[in-house]
Amino acid sequence: MRLCDLARRASDVKITGFAIDHRKVVDGNVFGAFRGAAHNGEDYIEGAIENGAIGVIARPEARVEGAEHIASEDPRRDFAEAAGRFYAPYPDHLVAVTGTNGKTSSVEMTRQLWRMMGHRSASIGTLGVTTADDQVTTGLTSPDIVTFLNNLAGMRRMGISHVAFEASSHGLHQHRVSGIPVKAAAFTNFSRDHLDYHETMEDYFEAKMQLFEQLLADDGIAVVWTDDAQSDTVIARAKARGVRIMTVGSRGETIRLGERRATPLGQAVSLTHDGETHLLKLPLIGAYQAANVLVAAGLALATGAEWGKLFAAMGRLSPVRGRLERAVITSRGAPVYVDYAHTPDALEAAIAALKPHVEGRLITLFGAGGDRDTGKRAPMGEVAAGHSDIVIVTDDNPRSEDAATIRKAILQGAPRAIEVAGRRQAIAHALSLAGAGDIVLLAGKGHEQGQIVGDQTLPFDDVEVARECAA
Repeated sequence: MRLCDLARRASDVKITGFAIDHRKVVDGNVFGAFRGAAHNGEDYIEGAIENGAIGVIARPEARVEGAEHIASEDPRRDFAEAAGRFYAPYPDHLVAVTGTNGKTSSVEMTRQLWRMMGHRSASIGTLGVTTADDQVTTGLTSPDIVTFLNNLAGMRRMGISHVAFEASSHGLHQHRVSGIPVKAAAFTNFSRDHLDYHETMEDYFEAKMQLFEQLLADDGIAVVWTDDAQSDTVIARAKARGVRIMTVGSRGETIRLGERRATPLGQAVSLTHDGETHLLKLPLIGAYQAANVLVAAGLALATGAEWGKLFAAMGRLSPVRGRLERAVITSRGAPVYVDYAHTPDALEAAIAALKPHVEGRLITLFGAGGDRDTGKRAPMGEVAAGHSDIVIVTDDNPRSEDAATIRKAILQGAPRAIEVAGRRQAIAHALSLAGAGDIVLLAGKGHEQGQIVGDQTLPFDDVEVARECAA
């Protein structure tokens, strides 16, 4: 790619790459200068040019001297599209999942299904970049656009043909997952989250819809979970776009979910596909796990999977890290589960998943993240108090907020809950209360291996701490 491909004036100068961090610019790069909530990339244009940038994609009002100014009313979008052309080609089958909950499990299960059917596959999201051989943490559900495109191009060179990635509302709104041919896009569900960023539920939903209305290829397929209040809206807007639609769930036309029955180690699920009903013995517990499996199965079908092989693979799925992951069984026989649930809906779903397996009491431990949507704290307390036998409120990632203030807000919804500030101490207390027949749920942090307090990230893994406390 040459500069003339981006700028209107003739130029044979060859582009060597793209960058959004001026410190990473090298000779021949195109720099993206974006205005963000915390930083204004336009402040770093001069530094980027000093480091060798030959072009800058920025607003028309931005000041650019010494390099080609590629003016754009939407610099993030145009940068992503240009970078997308530069770093191509990518794996042949790219699919994306959006929704409030279930994205991580759905993309990872899609990867597992593909792998069991013989495809070299990967997933990208909250857990990082996962392949059959490795897992690399990126720190973000949707990494920056240059990292994202580089990763995809690298996977193509490694021989990976199938990739499933999470399309978070932030990533969609900021065009961090743009510039690539998405063959199938899935919707899981929609509920309150990220209102610290999007301000309104309408804005949050519209960010999600960008996946279907802007990123999904014209000949792509929309896979929609039917059992959410917003599912019909998603289906209608996908139809308006003119793409093919596959639906899964209790009203699904592609895969219809029938009766579910809890088993000691999972669940037995009735599924109907192409007019035939099958009984799936799923080694995962909970209704939302079944939902994630069906979304993943829909994406596999959308990318050419044969039903017989797919159905067999569904019965061999492994739990996803930090998603109703059984960490340990205490010496008194109480299983301890770790889950990433950090919204009212997700917490309710995790509790509902465990309830059929509880013979005694359900002990739920959770907190809430600082510097995030404050309005969900009391509702999370209400959900825990309404559906658990014992509730312990503790710290999550307080970040820059006062941890006691966060706990106080949660306790407004759960006034009878036990308050234990330190998360390790709280986990130890929860396990000490659990006896035979009880189940302990440690919610909120899931796969995370650090606790953010102030400007420090302290080592902390719920699974490891639970095992230590149970020893």
